[in-house]
Amino acid sequence: MYQHIMVTLDGSELAECVLPHVVAIGGGCSVSRITLIQVIPPFHLYAYAEDKLPPKWRNELEADVTKRAEEYLNKKAAELKEKGITAETKVLQGSAPEMLVEFANKEGVDLIVLSTHGRSGVSRWVWGSVADRLLRSACVPVLMVRAPGCYPGI
Repeated sequence: MYQHIMVTLDGSELAECVLPHVVAIGGGCSVSRITLIQVIPPFHLYAYAEDKLPPKWRNELEADVTKRAEEYLNKKAAELKEKGITAETKVLQGSAPEMLVEFANKEGVDLIVLSTHGRSGVSRWVWGSVADRLLRSACVPVLMVRAPGCYPGI
């Protein structure tokens, strides 16, 4: 049924709560491709500080963040491999919802799996919701997993 699953991770334990679901779906549905993906937001400092930062330092900072993301995703892929699931990894830079939808469209993803903080009301309005924006923008099924410890309510 599913041939390519995209799993969004951000380095948090919350995001990792989707991994048991990925193991179950990946193993049970004979999925041929699983991609663990992390999006790094654009690097910004306060205006006065950004002008003073030498381009070399900026590039080094961006490279370090990318390297850490790659190491994190490779570690998670290795953990999945121990459970019989082979996963590739991808680090993207930009706005998370836009980059994830673009990747899903370009790479033929047919299921997106991600966790959600379960924010509501003003908190969601102020902070936004990658999960909500992805759910509304993606043209494929989206499996949203609630974080452990979530409490019901609107």
